[in-house]
Amino acid sequence: MDLVAKESRIDDAFGCVLARCWEAGAAPWSAVEVIERDDGLIAANDASRYFSEPAQWSALDRWAWEQAEGRVLDVGCDGGRHAVAWVARGHEVVGVDPSPGAVRITRERGAKAVIGSVPSLPEELGGFDTIALCGDSLGLLGGPEQASQVLSALAAVACPGARLIGTGTDPGDGAGTVHADYHSWNLSRGRARGQLRLRVRDGAVATPWFDYWLASPDEFAAAVDGSAWTLETLDRDLTGSGYAVSLRR
Repeated sequence: MDLVAKESRIDDAFGCVLARCWEAGAAPWSAVEVIERDDGLIAANDASRYFSEPAQWSALDRWAWEQAEGRVLDVGCDGGRHAVAWVARGHEVVGVDPSPGAVRITRERGAKAVIGSVPSLPEELGGFDTIALCGDSLGLLGGPEQASQVLSALAAVACPGARLIGTGTDPGDGAGTVHADYHSWNLSRGRARGQLRLRVRDGAVATPWFDYWLASPDEFAAAVDGSAWTLETLDRDLTGSGYAVSLRR
């Protein structure tokens, strides 16, 4: 007899992981974020990173975070790690995240947050002086085709002269890693080399699948070209694959 496997229940798996970590005092490895890729690859991360302090961030992420001015929109606010630190600096901050659990925790930690995602941002957010995609959240551009919509949506809530800051990861060519075949598979189906199809799992619960784009610096610059944004700086980590950007509206 053929047995049919049960499908995962679609719900806020990411929020459940964050809640468990927060309730445990954000202790290292008190909760594990399990990420599934559409080729079957599974990765496990320490969820406490979503509650880390500025001193624990990469130099590029600290640099990007320090560039914030005025009213800040924190795109993909997760557990509020950047938003709470900005509030402590005196900024008015609004976090946005598709996870109800992430929004609840960010609010509990003292920062404003709303449920939503790019490019379909909630209405009546108001204008922002800084749009932030820190913590590698440039991946939320989704891919070459989605990026123009995301950048347009962010420009629509940006005040004149506003700045977009963020960090991303260059996927490289994947040679010698478990990602090489995935890169080739992506190219064969008309996707960008580093365009990931992911979901977060927590036991038998999973988030909906979503696209997350590890764009090379050249790919990122091409996505910005022709948008409402002007790329001012793109600084690479000389010892790794990360980079930080600053764009102007």
